Amino acid sequence: MPFRSGTVALIGRPNAGKSSLLNALVGERIAAVSRRPQTTRNRVLGLWNTPEMQVVVLDTPGLHDAWTAFNQRMVTVSEGVLGEVDAICWILDLPALVAALAGGEPILDGPLSNVRDRVVARGLPLVLVLNKTDLVPKEELLPVMAALAEISPVIVPLSAKKRTGLASLERAVSRVLPVQPALYPQDQLTTETERFIVAELIRERVMEHTEQEVPYATAVEIERFDESSREAGKVHIHARILVEKESQKAIVIGQGGRMIKKIGTEARQSIAGLLGCQVRLDLFVVVERDWTRNPRLLKELGLDG
Repeated sequence: MPFRSGTVALIGRPNAGKSSLLNALVGERIAAVSRRPQTTRNRVLGLWNTPEMQVVVLDTPGLHDAWTAFNQRMVTVSEGVLGEVDAICWILDLPALVAALAGGEPILDGPLSNVRDRVVARGLPLVLVLNKTDLVPKEELLPVMAALAEISPVIVPLSAKKRTGLASLERAVSRVLPVQPALYPQDQLTTETERFIVAELIRERVMEHTEQEVPYATAVEIERFDESSREAGKVHIHARILVEKESQKAIVIGQGGRMIKKIGTEARQSIAGLLGCQVRLDLFVVVERDWTRNPRLLKELGLDG
């Protein structure tokens, strides 16, 4: 069997499970995952390696109706990726589609139909990925697949969370990639830096544990990544958690510092697993008013589009 490699974009609405799928394919957590929509803000590149192929997987911010300049940047990132890939995997939230059919509604509502139009217009090979099969009875799957067949004949049901159905996705993707050597070393998992992934892991914990507007008003900046003792099995990291208001800072810190301690403990455990060594993690919560409109900060954080 000839070796194949190429680039595939994971696109879809917020909270469809794109980052979870990327992490499942790569085998490591390189993208922030949260129960909240719009967790991904950057394009995150992971390398899905098998003996027969290498897929450069681009996870993107969810395609959505942008109501701020910051959200528009996120959508611009997503749409820009579509001009650079060999194929598209459109991740769909299967329980939501089942609910739409059961309610007599169009299986693709207004926002989803807009995504369909953007994707179909590209004319690229398209794989429809029905995610979260673990939440839907098997008998409710076939009507959804039948309703989507006119968009693409290639439909793969799977559960990114349970990591089931990935072999079917591998077969589907391999058929649409060009025959060529691997684009990166096959023991490499991502082109993102450790600093970027560490910031993502910290932001993931902030998003998971804070409420209301706080998750969407935060960013994480790695100020110091001290590896001078790494050979001895230790890394020292200083990170700033940026918020826009004093009230948000108080929420992230929590009463008696309990929230920031919880965030730090969980993030440190994840980072230690990533780096394979002990981690000292110092977190500082800083108010940067209107940071989502600050071109300098957005550039430093890689969010300037």
